[in-house]
Amino acid sequence: MQGTLYLCATPIGNLEDITLRVLRTLKEVDLIAAEDTRNSIKLLNHFEIHTPMTSYHEYNKYEKGRELAAKLRQGKNIALITDAGTPGISDPGEELVKMCAEEGIPVTSLPGASACITALTLSALSTRRFAFEAFLPGDKKERQAVLKELSRETRTIILYEAPHRLRKTLKELYELLGNRRLTICRELTKKYETAFRTDFDEALRCYETEEPKGECVLVIEGKKAEEILEEQKAAWQELSLEEHMELYEEQGHSRKEAMRLVARDRGVSRRDIYQGLLEGKE
Repeated sequence: MQGTLYLCATPIGNLEDITLRVLRTLKEVDLIAAEDTRNSIKLLNHFEIHTPMTSYHEYNKYEKGRELAAKLRQGKNIALITDAGTPGISDPGEELVKMCAEEGIPVTSLPGASACITALTLSALSTRRFAFEAFLPGDKKERQAVLKELSRETRTIILYEAPHRLRKTLKELYELLGNRRLTICRELTKKYETAFRTDFDEALRCYETEEPKGECVLVIEGKKAEEILEEQKAAWQELSLEEHMELYEEQGHSRKEAMRLVARDRGVSRRDIYQGLLEGKE
């Protein structure tokens, strides 16, 4: 009989945000795997939980993950917790979940606090569709590739950033995304929680004199669809009609569908496109 891996969400600030189900599970499992045992012991002591604990973090996630999977196969029940929030979201927990899935070990998630969702709901920006990027890559080439991709993202964007890198990141985003609206969230669920609803221009001016403090969640307005259409229209004006058709046909569209899309782009009827193509051949 295999054990179960329990992904237990812990508070991101206010300790009252922990669920009754998580508290019961942390008391009942055989072992708690924590990202930072020095941090998590404070949480366990506060709620008088005495379950044995072991470390599982970014630098031992493969070796320790195999050890934990072996214990689960032996029938041990294990709770996985991160420093704050939901395990597996921008932390090494996802690797342990993959290992368990590959070996058929039961995994269940106990929902609770998550910084990205908390910030999104506070942002006053669109919540229907969003793209979560966590921390931007440190590697310069990879970072530029991600930023370029985000520059065309129409969904609301959510990023994490440390205070000492905030100014640099805001400047990079401003240069690539333009002056979009954003909300900078700090101290979420804590006494001095703030949701700074602003835009890049104002935020950069503000942080010229104010020192950024605390881990930040940036919620950024997505690119407006009409802006993309205008950019595409400007690009298509440089193409011949046949080149414009090829652009869509190379994407897998049928000739008929490509004609419809070209007509939409150019603001004419499909019949006009058909006639134009015929005249081009002649």
